[in-house]
Amino acid sequence: MATMNMAAPITFRPPEFTKSRHKTVIYLPKRIHISVSCASTGASTTTKPEIELEFIGPKPDENGKFPMDKAKAVSGEKLLRNIMSENKIELYAAYGKVMNCGGGGSCGTCIVEIIDGKDLLNERTNPELRYLKKKPESWRLACQTIVGNKENSGKVVVQRLPQWKK
Repeated sequence: MATMNMAAPITFRPPEFTKSRHKTVIYLPKRIHISVSCASTGASTTTKPEIELEFIGPKPDENGKFPMDKAKAVSGEKLLRNIMSENKIELYAAYGKVMNCGGGGSCGTCIVEIIDGKDLLNERTNPELRYLKKKPESWRLACQTIVGNKENSGKVVVQRLPQWKK
């Protein structure tokens, strides 16, 4: 059996740490590698507040019911127009599909009516004040309407193409 001389002094230097995205590698003297992995669930420890949106269609179907589309958005990060576009929810009438300004607030073709949740949206902007001055307070331009304020959450109900209501 081999014997080990324990009388010789052993010196240690502090370990060196290297961090990468999902694991920490510790380098010890004499090139001993220890790898520590951290399991990631993909979920953040702090979740951002969300706004639920319901979009009511402009005209009833053959059963007399209005079609309904739903979407969710992180509070305060997107315009209503972009949320509708990303979720393939129709925003424009025939004329607006061809002649809209692309979200610049200069044409007035993206009018929606906020049925519920007005307090979860930004105040009317100057283009809205100009284009909607003779319209009901509940009418907004989707290209100027920010959904949420990064802190609030709740539900917003939107009537598409309110000018078509009878």
